[in-house]
Amino acid sequence: MYDAETNYEENLMIKVAWYYYMENMTQQAIADNLEISRMRVIKLLDKARHTGIVQFKISSAFDKRHSLENSLIEKYNLKDCYVVPTNPNPTGVNDTIAKAAYIYIANHITDNCYINFGYGDTSSKTIGYLARNLETQVSYVSLTGGVGYYLPNSASNIFNAKLYLIPSPLIMSSKEMAEAIRNESSVQEVTSMIKLASMTIVGIGAMNDDATILKSSMLSHNDFLLLNMKGAVGDVICHFIDKDGNLVDNDIDSRLINVSLNTLKQLENVIGVAAGPQKVPAIAAALKGGYIDIIITDESTAELLCQE
Repeated sequence: MYDAETNYEENLMIKVAWYYYMENMTQQAIADNLEISRMRVIKLLDKARHTGIVQFKISSAFDKRHSLENSLIEKYNLKDCYVVPTNPNPTGVNDTIAKAAYIYIANHITDNCYINFGYGDTSSKTIGYLARNLETQVSYVSLTGGVGYYLPNSASNIFNAKLYLIPSPLIMSSKEMAEAIRNESSVQEVTSMIKLASMTIVGIGAMNDDATILKSSMLSHNDFLLLNMKGAVGDVICHFIDKDGNLVDNDIDSRLINVSLNTLKQLENVIGVAAGPQKVPAIAAALKGGYIDIIITDESTAELLCQE
């Protein structure tokens, strides 16, 4: 029996797949040409792959990355992993990982969802790509205080999205003041949204001079050196951890306005976005600690993580 609706959908799927893979048209150009939304183009491409309309011959390079993904999932008990080619320009690594994270999230997102995000260059770049390109309505919730650290990203059009920032500094002068700030209703209103999120994006910081937390003057060089001496290999949303993923004992942690590592562990679909040889110890520690459900990284970093 002829089904006009099914036939139309199949013809549309074939057109979208042809334009995208054979004509090298962008998703937006296809959407404009066919007068449909870009999100529908994404869904039709995905359906074309799953139904066999589009079939791929896997190259050896892709096969290698797929093998690395499976190895990392098994080694660190992950929900998922996405490995992309390594950018030959070290200064472009964060942008490469942010683009990869955008692609991954765009294919797993739902309408009117909440996405948590932590402070960091890669996570901020990821939110920028999402805010510029997603047609889906999404709300973004910060995991840390430090409004000023997020505001410079307004140039990336992040504020075209619904953005909820914890209205406080990141580090307070005392434990008592931090506790008082956490109990403020305006802070609790934002932090209460965190558990509503379907995804959480966090960067992973390394213990070197290029660390965002150091370059942004959130911590002094002396504080950073002390944490290093105590065994810290990196940080996750400003919580410093050792090589096994355990929180390093320090007085800074009690003065932070951010989500605890225990809370982070309880969230669903925590996506770690990080790459680079200098970050391998920190990424491995975050994975060992169980703070990350999904890791998005590059090929060279994935190879090193498999050897940890």
